[in-house]
Amino acid sequence: MRIAVFGANGPTGRHLTDQALAAGHKVVAVTRRPGSLLARPGLTVAVADATDPAAVDAAIGGTDAVLSALGARFDKETITMYSASAAAITEAMTRHGIKRLLAVSSSVADPNWRPTGAHFFNHVLDPLVNRRLGRTLHEDMRRMEAVIGQADLDWTLVRPSGLFEHPVVTDYHVCETSADGVFTARPDLAASMLRELEERRYVRTAMGVITTDVKPNIAKLIWQEGVKKK
Repeated sequence: MRIAVFGANGPTGRHLTDQALAAGHKVVAVTRRPGSLLARPGLTVAVADATDPAAVDAAIGGTDAVLSALGARFDKETITMYSASAAAITEAMTRHGIKRLLAVSSSVADPNWRPTGAHFFNHVLDPLVNRRLGRTLHEDMRRMEAVIGQADLDWTLVRPSGLFEHPVVTDYHVCETSADGVFTARPDLAASMLRELEERRYVRTAMGVITTDVKPNIAKLIWQEGVKKK
């Protein structure tokens, strides 16, 4: 399968690109910074801003599916990258007749998401980090979900919980809407997306993904994902 990966040089996109190539897919890595991607068999680099409709249209031509791993850092100002890129991608897919779309969102987009037994997270971290520091980011994620949900495509909204780095794919759990857990390793998120691309269990709905075997350092997670992230 020929797959367009948006955000291919980002922290999740790198795992997604590596795993897709290892599985035998051809990957069109869509990025604004092509110099950070190593040339490999099966990999084509397309330079494009994901919010630019003309650039997106040119990048995805000839692909069979689009996977978006775009991400932004927390900002007190209004964020529009998620919703603007969703509009550009879904419109371009419609023009090209490409039906399959998987886009990374967040468990926070589910208003009913509250991990079982996670008292400190639910009552301290979530209100402070997600609902306050990350308010504008998650507001735009919800706008992105609305844009994708209105598209006549075979879409899946992929909702991880708190993302963290880990060297390998571990045991992970997926379920409809959002998953009952606090953390998701990036390799697990990438693996779940490629698996869903093949299995199509969550078409036109959201899929929650959590890691069950390992946990990150919470302070390091907040710094890397919310403050330092680029």
